Amino acid sequence: MRREDLRICLAVGCGAALGSLLRFFVTVGVGVWPVLPLLGATAAVNVVGSFIIGFFARISGPAGSLSIGPVGRQFVMGGLCGGLTTFSALSLETFLLLGDSPGLAAVYLTAVVLLSLGAVLGGHALAARHGR
Repeated sequence: MRREDLRICLAVGCGAALGSLLRFFVTVGVGVWPVLPLLGATAAVNVVGSFIIGFFARISGPAGSLSIGPVGRQFVMGGLCGGLTTFSALSLETFLLLGDSPGLAAVYLTAVVLLSLGAVLGGHALAARHGR
C-alpha cells in the first residue's frame, strides 16, 4: 500500500470515529428532550451530514475556494460524514415503522430523503457563494 493510500485510510477512520461520536452525542442530546423521539435524532444527523458533505464537496472541489488534498477531503466526506450519517439506522427505523404504520413510514422516509437532498443543495449553494 502506498504511503498516500495509508494516510487516506487513517484519515477516513479517524473522521468516522469523530462522526460516530457526534452522532452518539446528538442521539443522547435529543433523547433528553421528551418532545423529540429518537427518530428525530436520526433524521437530524442525516440532514446535517448531507449539508456538510454538500458544502464541503463544493468548497473543496475543483471550482472551490478551499485547497485541500485527498486526505483532508476524505477525512471530512468519507470519514466524518460517513460516521455521522446513519442511513442503515434510517433504513431499519423505516422498516420497523412499516409494521405499525406504513403511511407514517412513507412520510418519514420521504421527508428525510427530501430534507437531506435539500441540505446537500443548500450546502453546495452556500459553498458556491463563499468562493466568490
